Amino acid sequence: AIGAAVSAAGLGVAGGTLSGAAASSAGLAALGGGSLASGGLGMAGGKAVVTTVGAVIGGSTSGSIAKSSSTY
Repeated sequence: AIGAAVSAAGLGVAGGTLSGAAASSAGLAALGGGSLASGGLGMAGGKAVVTTVGAVIGGSTSGSIAKSSSTY
């Protein structure tokens, strides 16, 4: 899913040519600024981006749920 999302966003991953683990690896590397060989952070950087975004979304969602449930 991450490979398809990155290719749809036009981040340099060839759309439709990769599948499975290769698509996931390429997607994470693209989110991380490119491969380690090209000076990016690679898959580790992509995982950090996904983790950070997930934490921000999860924190804001749980905060709004807690706030709305405390008013009843």
